[in-house]
This record gives sequence, C-alpha cells and structure tokens, in this order.
Amino acid sequence: MKIATFNVNSLRKRVGIVADWLERHRPDVLCLQETKVQDSEFPLLALASCGYEITYRGMKSYNGVAVLSRKKPEAVFHGFDDGGDPDEARLLRVVIGGLPIINTYVPQGYEITSPKYAYKLGWYERLRRYCDKHLSPDAPALWCGDMNVAPRPIDVHSPEKHLKHVCYHEDARKAYEQVLAWGWQDVFIRLYPDRQQYTFWDYRAPSSLEANKGWRIDHILATAPLAERCVRVEVDVEPRRAKDPSDHTFLWAEFSI
Repeated sequence: MKIATFNVNSLRKRVGIVADWLERHRPDVLCLQETKVQDSEFPLLALASCGYEITYRGMKSYNGVAVLSRKKPEAVFHGFDDGGDPDEARLLRVVIGGLPIINTYVPQGYEITSPKYAYKLGWYERLRRYCDKHLSPDAPALWCGDMNVAPRPIDVHSPEKHLKHVCYHEDARKAYEQVLAWGWQDVFIRLYPDRQQYTFWDYRAPSSLEANKGWRIDHILATAPLAERCVRVEVDVEPRRAKDPSDHTFLWAEFSI
C-alpha cells in the first residue's frame, strides 16, 4: 500500500503537477492540503482521467483538503464533531479498505502573539480528543498532512534562528507531541531517524531550494500495528523544481499489508 501527502497550495493552479505525479507513482491514496477551492469549483474534470475516487471539502481562496484513492471510501467524515467550529476545510477522515485515514491541514499560526497561534494550539488539543473518540492506537490507522510543525532541530534549517517561529516554537512542538503520544509514530523517523530531509522550501527566499534551507512539516504517521509494516518512506523533491510549483512537495510511504 502506497500512501502520499502533498500541500498543493492551490489545486487549480497545480492540477497538472498532481495529475503527472499520480500517473508516474500510482499511489493507493493521495492526501492533498491547501486546495484553495470551494467545492462547486473543484477541478474534477481535470483529474477524471487519473482514475481515482475523489473526496474533498474546501472553501474559497483558503485551506481545503482532499483525498484521492484507488478504492471508493466506505465512509467519509468532514471536520471536528465536538460542538465547536468543525473547521471542515482542514480535517477530512475517510475509511478505505477498512483503514481509517485522517488528512489534516493544521493551522499555521501566523505569529506566537496572535489569536491564530492560540487557535493552532487548541486545534491540536481537539485533534487529540478526536483520536480518542474515533480511533484506537491498537488498530491500524493513518494520519497524513501538513502539520505546520517541525518536531526536531534536524527538521528545520538553522533551528537556533527559529525558536519563536510558529512552526518550531516550543509550545507548538509540545502540542504536536501530545497528539503523537496518543499512539502515532512518524514513519519517516522510524525508518530514517538521522536523515535530514525537508518537505517545504519558502517562496520568500528564492534560493531556499538550491541552498536546501527548508522545513520538514509534512508528515505521515501510523499507529503501531501499521507503522511496523512501513517498508519505505521518500520525499520527491522534483515537483518542487517544476514550473510554478507549490512551496511543498510530495511525501510518500509504502506499507506491507
């Protein structure tokens, strides 16, 4: 089973990159984040020839999540169900072949003094409760997406310069770790604990890719019964070099099941 995740940063603008990657790699599941398209304008026709079932929830100009899968999901759930803002354009849970898959676009946070950062920390607390409610750490499950957290110093260039950055601040890392403590394992770290490999290179620094000044903020996580079956994890940097690329690139993992 091959699972991939990609923050596309506007699907309509980069549908060609997605279609090309699907054709070359043929994953069983691709989780997309930051599609930036409301549901009525989702580019279904442009992706129709790829041969995937497509599940999505979006909004105009911001956020948006989608799951493309070879098999039709048996169940689909949009957003939180805890009585607060469901934030449906950031959380999508599907069940495919009996396997629960959560696709998230976690809030970035803007600045550590802003309400958006407090919302991010609270979002992780809600996600931990969501896992408690709907999943078991003792059963196979996947969590993929743009987590907007670089969990370790090796996961961000010049970590000493980013201690107050919303994606590396101590509180953000602790909030993320609390969700992992529920029962998630980062399959990249599991297979390659000492490998430095980024998934995001900032547009605002035009030479960031060439200088490899990036962040590892896109992750694939699995519960223990599935994590132990992970045999390969890779980051495909080439789409970041494409014309008009996303600032992220594809992360994928293979599981022997």
